[in-house]
Amino acid sequence: MTVYKDAGVDIQAADEALKRLKPLIRSTHTPGVIRDVGAFGGFFQLDISVYRQPILVSSIDGVGTKVKVAVKAGVHDTVGEDLVNHCINDIAVCGAEPMYFLDYFAAGELSAEILEAVVKGMVRGCKHAGIALIGGETAEMPDLYSLTDYDLAGVIVGLVDKEAIIDGSRIQKGDQLWGIPSSGLHTNGYSLARKVLLGTLSGYRLDERPQELDGKSIQEELLSIHRCYLHLIRDLKEDAHAFVHVTGGGIEGNTRRLLPDGLQIRVDYENWERPPVFRLIQKRGAVPEDDMRETFNLGIGLIVIAPPSAEKEIRQIAAVHHERIIAVGTVY
Repeated sequence: MTVYKDAGVDIQAADEALKRLKPLIRSTHTPGVIRDVGAFGGFFQLDISVYRQPILVSSIDGVGTKVKVAVKAGVHDTVGEDLVNHCINDIAVCGAEPMYFLDYFAAGELSAEILEAVVKGMVRGCKHAGIALIGGETAEMPDLYSLTDYDLAGVIVGLVDKEAIIDGSRIQKGDQLWGIPSSGLHTNGYSLARKVLLGTLSGYRLDERPQELDGKSIQEELLSIHRCYLHLIRDLKEDAHAFVHVTGGGIEGNTRRLLPDGLQIRVDYENWERPPVFRLIQKRGAVPEDDMRETFNLGIGLIVIAPPSAEKEIRQIAAVHHERIIAVGTVY
């Protein structure tokens, strides 16, 4: 073990970190979890009694270079919650109910404190959604990452009845696009955002509060937690033809993934006021409008595609969730 430690990998430190994390992870366990933390695989017993034709839905993702902001700020719990919420949204828009989550954490040098903070964020996200953090993997790789760097990935698994899959096939000409606000950049566009706000183009410090951000610091903006839309999506399923999780590729890029052949969308970008962080990035970085639209969500994290006749019901449901909806565009 000493030789391996001399090579930069401390197995004992990883074991100690896992011991500290077990109670946190167990706190997310739902009745479906049938084995404790530490087995070679995660065991989950599916309850398919309410499904006629149960279909498993899964997704894998990361948080990109938002991790670089977390490392620079020394704040690590937010990216853990970001990861869970992003993955949940990806399958919730397909009509799926998330069941359990797994994570992968890789670092140049394992810090028990940093790992614990990251997992605390994951636990918070899982508890909010009522899903289990069923397992994960931790890797220490000093030859691949710098000693202060780490990376994250997450896998989500859910269930949906075959007849309830939401895949865009119901979208029709004349449908409206309703936007639900984001909490900022979410987890996309950080390479550009960091270059503009923390690089030589502006030279901001994380604790600076530019006038354009209405009192918020650069750190607060860039570490704003990616919103989870699961509870809202659940209540809107009956009225919507489709949902779009707006991630890399922007509003149009993500919506086009769902459109049936022969249909297009028109987005009216003047219908809402973009959050200040997007205006600041565009101004300071002299970023062309096309690049802004392709890179960022521009303040819209979720799109609900529905017929005009559903507007009243959608507005009422959104109000119950204390959400405002924005007319984003149309299908033609």
